[in-house]
Amino acid sequence: MKLLFKQRFLSWFDSYNIYRLPEGVDPDAFDYSDGDIEYTVEGQLAWGHCFHITDRNGQLLGVLKQCVFTFFPEFEVYVGGQLIGRIVKEFSFFKPSFSIDFRGWTMKGDFFEWDYSICDASGKTVAAISKQLFNWTDTYVIDVADDRDALCALMVVLAIDAEKCSIN
Repeated sequence: MKLLFKQRFLSWFDSYNIYRLPEGVDPDAFDYSDGDIEYTVEGQLAWGHCFHITDRNGQLLGVLKQCVFTFFPEFEVYVGGQLIGRIVKEFSFFKPSFSIDFRGWTMKGDFFEWDYSICDASGKTVAAISKQLFNWTDTYVIDVADDRDALCALMVVLAIDAEKCSIN
């Protein structure tokens, strides 16, 4: 499954739809007005970032909360109301690196922070994340190998983006 999301330009709160990208469709040519909404992300005014992720029926699926009093950026991941783990940015000189303490996932990004891979404990790619360049707003494509991992992969991408927005 491929997911696509484009953030709104100059929005007070992070709020946007996550679309299922049909096979063979170029993300730059995707028609958002005719797209299939998979998730909706609603930002909440709070100390640090807080995102509520709902399905197409408005059912709350997960929450991503930034921990504010930490040395490195850290996010708590809640699915079904239960804390399932954390995403923490690690110290690194050249390559962005985040630790994911759930599902045995690891993540690495390229030097310019445009592409990331999420891998499971065996090294198999769970999701590949790419940021579309030359857009007015941040636009991401998340290529998830197994649909069951889509929500957690989305929350990892939201954490990365929130962290990058905090330092810019």
